Amino acid sequence: MILAAIDIGSNALRLLIEEVVVTGKDKQYFRKISLTRVPLRLGEDVFGKGEISENKSKKLVKALKAFRYLMEVNDVEHFRACATSAMREAKNGKDIIKLIKKKADIDLEIIKGSEEANIIFANFHTAKLSPTQGYLYIDVGGGSTEVSLIKNNIRIKSKSFPLGTVRILKGKVKDSVWVDALKWIDALNINEDIIAIGTGGNINRIYKESVHSFGEKITYNEIESIVKHISTYSFEDRIKKLKLKPDRADVIIPAGKIYLTFMKHVNAKSMIVPKVGLADGIIYQLYSKNN
Repeated sequence: MILAAIDIGSNALRLLIEEVVVTGKDKQYFRKISLTRVPLRLGEDVFGKGEISENKSKKLVKALKAFRYLMEVNDVEHFRACATSAMREAKNGKDIIKLIKKKADIDLEIIKGSEEANIIFANFHTAKLSPTQGYLYIDVGGGSTEVSLIKNNIRIKSKSFPLGTVRILKGKVKDSVWVDALKWIDALNINEDIIAIGTGGNINRIYKESVHSFGEKITYNEIESIVKHISTYSFEDRIKKLKLKPDRADVIIPAGKIYLTFMKHVNAKSMIVPKVGLADGIIYQLYSKNN
């Protein structure tokens, strides 16, 4: 079975195509066929002007047309397309959905922050989480951050905050948002050792700068050190010398601040970086639904 997920975020669009390979009864693994990423940065328009510009609307439609062709040539059987924070807040979001359906024949869903957290949490079916350990899951995007408390492999409570990297760069995050987020954390009454779980392109890139092999935890101090190191470079040198993508070079510092702020607030000394996201969760839910 070949499945695809389209994730339209505030910083970039992604098309993930995977094949589900069945190895036995109730046993399977997901083999990545391709991942296509387009750094359109819709949040730049929405968080500044409240809507998506005509220029970016046209580019969005063209990108989704290309995604449609890629799915066809790869014989995708089922797919789902989801849009998050930027499209949620765009005044012209519904009009763009109609345009996408007409031009690209793709039914795009604008999902709430709570559903976004649900979909990403679906990824943890493969994670080897200790049932006796508490975890604070943190997913940082361009427009929002989803935070969940996990105990006994169950998501106890989740919250989505309008706290994202592109939003921060646009100067659209008030101090009150940070205060509300930390108050919500306080209300969880965490009084045990907590390990963080971090997802999102920025933490994946930070993790890549560490000396760890996939699956090993990265410490709070290591994350802080890497973020500080990157911040000593200019935007241009982050691209030239550190080989960061242009649309990663500016958002990675505010992303680091978000991860570190939440970790420090719950005294989480280390983080697991599973390198999964919304698109991976969509694929898993599609398989569960159509299997």
